[in-house]
Amino acid sequence: MGGFEQNTGTGVAPDHMPGRLKKTVVMVGMMGAGKTAVGRTLAARLGVPFLDSDAEIELAANMTIPEVFTRDGEPFFRRKESQVIARLLDHECGILSTGGGAFLLAGNRRMISERGVSVWLKADIEVLWSRVRRKDTRPLLRTPDPRATLEELYAARRAAYEEADLTVVSDGQSSIADMVDKVLAALAGRPDVLEPKK
Repeated sequence: MGGFEQNTGTGVAPDHMPGRLKKTVVMVGMMGAGKTAVGRTLAARLGVPFLDSDAEIELAANMTIPEVFTRDGEPFFRRKESQVIARLLDHECGILSTGGGAFLLAGNRRMISERGVSVWLKADIEVLWSRVRRKDTRPLLRTPDPRATLEELYAARRAAYEEADLTVVSDGQSSIADMVDKVLAALAGRPDVLEPKK
């Protein structure tokens, strides 16, 4: 399970923070890659807000993502998702977790790179499947063969994810804390995003 089931708080004191965030870090990738778990812990480490575009959509719509898909369809959902991401990028700098399909739209990719930095949590099919197979909260996987559907989605989305500003491999073995360290190491090469601690 890669440690994503048993997250523990970081309790990081301000003087132990890795640096000052200057742009919003946007976590992108497939469902099950760990965007929310890693993003939430990363935000705690940096002492910045954690935002989740799916959670914001559910709050605004007063219904779950699967309910939005069922009632209004995916095109409507994607339009709302773009609007929510734009609004969240206007907030103070933080960590933003996005839905698996958010990065597919060229307009979203451009907006994220211009106003923040995208980090692709890259996990292979085995890792993703081990994390999503027992959950019924993924509307796109409500098919007769969800494993095959997941593989098709990954194949269709990979090229878009490869356009992310930074890539961090989620190997299914690293703990959340280790994954956060990997993301921070990637961000260390972007002083325009993360100002090193003096």
